[in-house]
Amino acid sequence: MIEFHDVNKWYGKYHALVNINAKVARGEVVVVCGPSGSGKSTLIRTLNRLEPIQSGRIRVNGQDIHDKNLDVNAFRSSIGFVFQQFNLFPHLSVLENCTLAPMHLRGLSAKQAREQAMALLERVGLAFKADAMPDALSGGQQQRVAIARALAMEPPLMLFDEPTSALDPEMVGEVLLVMRDLARDGMTMVCVSHEMGFAHEVADRVFFMDAGSILETATPDDFFNRPQHPRAQQFLSDIRTPFARAI
Repeated sequence: MIEFHDVNKWYGKYHALVNINAKVARGEVVVVCGPSGSGKSTLIRTLNRLEPIQSGRIRVNGQDIHDKNLDVNAFRSSIGFVFQQFNLFPHLSVLENCTLAPMHLRGLSAKQAREQAMALLERVGLAFKADAMPDALSGGQQQRVAIARALAMEPPLMLFDEPTSALDPEMVGEVLLVMRDLARDGMTMVCVSHEMGFAHEVADRVFFMDAGSILETATPDDFFNRPQHPRAQQFLSDIRTPFARAI
């Protein structure tokens, strides 16, 4: 589903991504973790060209995403992206947030878009908030709406960039629950997350990053119990106490 080949990115003189080589299989859930500033969010944002790269190649679903003939808007519409800060349209209701793109980009009728949106809002437990405005929702509810909105485009791939980092601790669980359900349904997912309990329970593989490089790729069992890279060992040692509480 995803292939990184010798991907490099700089911000000026800062080498943000260093010779990234990795693959994500269809239906796989990968959690990208590591210390702050390690390149996690930059990595995931290259996947729908929110961040350009300076060298290398990225393929998504068989398509070179930097091909000069690529329709970037059409490509982006096929990837669900859930941000840290929700990014809902504040002037549109919950239902309107979830029907706008399917009507304009997928050509659904208003009736079709509404039926689909209500089904997705039901799935994330928020059908009763369909007519509410975003500012009337809690952070956890806004993020669940953001997930429903992304799913409304029926993407084969979902990207999550630290989706719980802006939430109060008591709201984190409701978002992770929705993400767990998506994983169990076989959705291909790449998640940048500090939620180690979620990674341990849901991920098929964990990518550990530091200083712009993927230093370790492993199953959750191997990563959390038998980390190989010294930097991964140090990272897990530093978070051991909160991690123990999380799982």
